[in-house]
Amino acid sequence: MAIDTKTRDKWDRAATFFDISAGLGTEKRWEPFKKALFSHMDGDILFMAAGTGLDFPCFPPGMTVTAIDISPKMLEKAKIRAINYQGRIDLLEMDVQSLAFSDGRFDQVFTSCTFCSVPDPVAGLMEIRRVLKPGGMLRMFEHTASGIFPFNLMLHLMNPISRIFGPEVTRDTLNNLDRARFAILKVENHFLDVVRSIHAKAPEM
Repeated sequence: MAIDTKTRDKWDRAATFFDISAGLGTEKRWEPFKKALFSHMDGDILFMAAGTGLDFPCFPPGMTVTAIDISPKMLEKAKIRAINYQGRIDLLEMDVQSLAFSDGRFDQVFTSCTFCSVPDPVAGLMEIRRVLKPGGMLRMFEHTASGIFPFNLMLHLMNPISRIFGPEVTRDTLNNLDRARFAILKVENHFLDVVRSIHAKAPEM
């Protein structure tokens, strides 16, 4: 399957300092919400954008998880956290926009601050829909665009710089889910309307 090399190289560069920038205050702040979302893990699970594995300690024990990331340097750092997890995490280098899995492979897919960084988010969501079983669940912890003024204006001003070095901060993820034909079942706001847990369901057929 094809890899978006521009995106891969961007996150390879970010891997060196990723734990410092993301793993200090941010992860501790969102940890309770991530644990609550990941508590729904069951069956054959795909985890998107593993990064350096900072989310792995939030997984419930005893799961078998396939975790992918586009960046081999991120995955290299994730190995030790995968080994220390009380269950099984298989790490694979892969692009969410071109998943090397058969149709209907997974019971559930989980994301964690993923779709702020996928170049074509609708294409990525459609790939997730393809590899989910009919009626399978997509559960997302994401930061999204805001509808609250003046915060939304600030995010739009920040986005041209943010997207160069890391994620975009103006993604309309709920609309993208609708375009990819997911049914949104529940949205939980953790910080304004920006940091959210989203529960969505793939079509039954």
